[in-house]
Amino acid sequence: MFDVILKCFTKLPSWHSIGLVIVAYVIYYFIQVVKRPILACSDGAFKQFLYSNIPTLEMKYWPTFWCFESRAQTVFASIIRSKNIPNVKYRREILTLSDGGEVALDWMEENCDEESPCIIILPGLTGESQAEYIKCLVYAANNVGLRVVVFNNRGLGGLTLKTPRLYCASNCEDLSEVVRHVSDIVPRKKLGAAGISMGGLILGNYLARKKDEARDHLAAAKIISVPWDVHKGTASIEKPILNNLLGRHLANSLCKTLSRCDIFKDTDVDMERIKMCKTIKEFDALFTSKQFGYAHVDDYYSDATLHNKLDNICVPLLCLSAADDPFQPLDAIPIKAAERSTHVAIVVTARGGHIGFLEGWWPSSKEQYMGRLFAEYFTNALLEKTEEFQKIIRDLYAAFVNKHHLPSSSKQQTEFSF
Repeated sequence: MFDVILKCFTKLPSWHSIGLVIVAYVIYYFIQVVKRPILACSDGAFKQFLYSNIPTLEMKYWPTFWCFESRAQTVFASIIRSKNIPNVKYRREILTLSDGGEVALDWMEENCDEESPCIIILPGLTGESQAEYIKCLVYAANNVGLRVVVFNNRGLGGLTLKTPRLYCASNCEDLSEVVRHVSDIVPRKKLGAAGISMGGLILGNYLARKKDEARDHLAAAKIISVPWDVHKGTASIEKPILNNLLGRHLANSLCKTLSRCDIFKDTDVDMERIKMCKTIKEFDALFTSKQFGYAHVDDYYSDATLHNKLDNICVPLLCLSAADDPFQPLDAIPIKAAERSTHVAIVVTARGGHIGFLEGWWPSSKEQYMGRLFAEYFTNALLEKTEEFQKIIRDLYAAFVNKHHLPSSSKQQTEFSF
């Protein structure tokens, strides 16, 4: 039977064959690709707030018709944004940290005033303030009247290292200093934070480990395309062939970042061996884990991973992940944990790749799915007029206190924190 069908198909004129392929492609796109996102969140006021105030959550996500495969989304998103989004004119501030290190804080404040809310943005693995995905978010925020400050990690953003230390996914001490510094400038209840990819790991670990400090300074947070389980994430990016090519590109970027840091040349860091790394895990085994005192790279990854820390977070956190993210398999997204947590909501789209989320026939505009969701969330969390979100924050923390059986002093604190 199959042979008969095949013979009939091969006898069709070539344009008929092309037409059948196009029809099949269209059918597949509408049935398997275009879907409404899943929202994993515990029932209650936060979930209701998200559905009531973020229209994008109620709509189907329409990935770019000719570019919905995960690796294609990841690569073309970077290329298209870099071509279509102009560089941002930031005001640069150099912040000296407690150990003498320096980080660059790039402020985007056009069309804003001193009372405007602000979002701290943490780029990915080797990203900085002019990275295309950062510019996408910066313009999305600025278009709705939100200030932005991009936190460039040590050794990035054009700064040279003042101390022999870079950064890693598990360490949030630098972020802690940045948050405290920015909160001295931004009006109370008007500060948010967003992390992308590894920046999401740093932010997530900050929220989980320094929960009281985070709650004192941040009203809302968001993470995008975070590798929830770092063990599974690194294994996924090493799969042949396309994933591995993406991983090699990132490993090469890490090696280039380190090679620009002259301060390591007179240390015991084996630069020549590190330059030969072909995977992120190789780099982390030879450099990152050792620099931050881990006995083994797997110890570092266990400490950096975020999927098992959601219960410790007490700042409203909205997360965006794609089910086809090549840096993170679907089964590693902590959907069940989000449904049990008090403060975490995870939006999962069927497609989108890693920091992709392209949509439209030709995704040339500054506003894309990722930026629109970002702007809608922070607009309603930080610019609200009715104090609805502040009431939700108090109610969520009361639930957090009861769930974790915290002392009564913590319950009293919920009444005065905002």
